[in-house]
Amino acid sequence: MITLDNVSKSFGRTVAVDDVSFTVDRGEVVGFLGPNGAGKSTTMRLITNFLEPDAGAVLIDGVDVREDPVAARRRIGYLPENNPLYDDMLVAEYLRFVGELRGVEMDGPGSALDDTVQATGIAEVFYRPIGELSKGYKQRLGLAAAILHRPDFLILDEPTEGLDPNQRQEIRRLIREVGKEHTVILSTHVLPEVEETCRRIIVIHEGKIVADGSTEDLMVQARDTGAKRTIVVEVRGEGVAAEVVKLPNVEEVTDESESEGRTRLTLAVGTGPDPRPEIFRLAKAKDWVLWELHEETASLQDLFSQLTR
Repeated sequence: MITLDNVSKSFGRTVAVDDVSFTVDRGEVVGFLGPNGAGKSTTMRLITNFLEPDAGAVLIDGVDVREDPVAARRRIGYLPENNPLYDDMLVAEYLRFVGELRGVEMDGPGSALDDTVQATGIAEVFYRPIGELSKGYKQRLGLAAAILHRPDFLILDEPTEGLDPNQRQEIRRLIREVGKEHTVILSTHVLPEVEETCRRIIVIHEGKIVADGSTEDLMVQARDTGAKRTIVVEVRGEGVAAEVVKLPNVEEVTDESESEGRTRLTLAVGTGPDPRPEIFRLAKAKDWVLWELHEETASLQDLFSQLTR
């Protein structure tokens, strides 16, 4: 279990992490989501003891990372943002170097090295210089180094930063696979990454935790705090926008377009009754041809924008 208890960290007058508390249980894959500059990387460095908090405590399975940093780090694998690698080393040399530092069994079938190479798909580049690897393979290598000592907890900081779309998909697939064996905290500002890989989301903004829960729970929370509903209607008829905006609980028409004689409207709707039955009755009374009528489901982007604006 990873526990942050009222953790704060400042750099001069800048507060990077402000009284942050959360717990990640074994077996969880958690997305730590926030815009650039929100405090994500600072929090990851506090968890891994690369930084010390000004206040509060970070516990790894009950071990305070300041009191026994060696024991805490033994339980953690860490892939930092802008993963530092030695370009002049071979992949094999680098992993053996990391393994020796960690005291890992390196040789033979079923060894930590063999399992890691197979799990991360780097066998075909095992004897190539790191400097010749693509960005995608360098990230795979960084992930391999992070899990080589078979840690209980894996901290990944912006693992797909700078990758092309295909490389991103491959790294996300690897994270899902790794998540079957490890507890994972994935720090990112990339929304699809969280949607594809995580079952729980913690959102940080300006150094503070502003949300924590499953995606479904956070959507409910967003609606409860006054998020607008959106309804899309497409009809063939005259004076559609002027009539629809008069209906109860329709607050405004946020978008209007016409194509092939049809009017398509996007409506901002309040938290009161659903206006779609009234729209249907209005279309019937006005002899409009109704092509489309549905409520758009809030996306994670909508939620993220609401929480961090």
